[in-house]
Amino acid sequence: MSSHETDRRTLARLPSGVELDTTVHTYGGGDPTVYVQAAQHGREINGAAVLRRLHDRLTDADLDGTVVAVPVADPLTFDRVSYTTPEAFDSVNPNMNRCWPGRADGTIHERMAASLWALAGEADYAVDLHTGSPEMLTHTVYRKNDDDCRRLAEAFGTDLLLAEPAGEDADAEWQARDFGGKFRVAASREGIPTITPELAHNKHLVEDAIETGVDGLLRVFRQVGLLDGTAPAWDGTRARNHLGRVQATDSGLFRPEPALTLGQTVREGETVGEVFDPTSYERRQTATVDRDGLVYSITREATVTAGQTLVGVATRL
Repeated sequence: MSSHETDRRTLARLPSGVELDTTVHTYGGGDPTVYVQAAQHGREINGAAVLRRLHDRLTDADLDGTVVAVPVADPLTFDRVSYTTPEAFDSVNPNMNRCWPGRADGTIHERMAASLWALAGEADYAVDLHTGSPEMLTHTVYRKNDDDCRRLAEAFGTDLLLAEPAGEDADAEWQARDFGGKFRVAASREGIPTITPELAHNKHLVEDAIETGVDGLLRVFRQVGLLDGTAPAWDGTRARNHLGRVQATDSGLFRPEPALTLGQTVREGETVGEVFDPTSYERRQTATVDRDGLVYSITREATVTAGQTLVGVATRL
């Protein structure tokens, strides 16, 4: 059996002086170290359930190394079931996943990130568990052209892997959306192979998503030598995300094509839905894709604003 320790870690302080804490679990000891965190975005809760279910497996296992697990990385957004924190707490960096590795003397999210980075930055590998919307294919994101990150993603084992470029390899959107402050990017820049599994189904605990996360982490632990055995050979689809996003050119109600499904192959110029004005009934946009690819997300909440992603299309590599 492996040793297990818990530590209440202060991430930052609220204006009232109340300490903002979270719990860190440490299993085993020695090298290698795998750092795993969940719930950076507070509505993405399946990762926290994954780590809870993994707990007994880790304490019963004979670990040849260390697992550091943080089930709730951002208590501020977790308590509000939100993606970002309210402006009153951090108007500069409302999204914690845009300010890694953080700053000890920075905004509240930068301080929270810096506190956790003291652990993550010492790891040999890292996994940042996220959960997308119900209408998103489960997938794992890794840094494009980074073989160590790719191998870690393949070990996790989701059918779809999405390669995301960073730095000089990235396009204008990467800069515009401040992806340089993502946890995965900051860690891989420091030579720490890191992946972001998107388990789907935010706000709800979904059995399939939880089991996918548990199985994926166990595969990763085998891949890096923490557990005996080897990760099964991966046989899935590798693609590039973000470039193929179909965006709303105007605000209104979005009606996807009735036959549009996740995992569907679409061709350049294909219609995937329409945006219409609910008051005048006028069609504002015929939404079409600008490249061949694979549908990995569909917006089902009909009210949309200009610039919002309607359909995510991944380009196969």
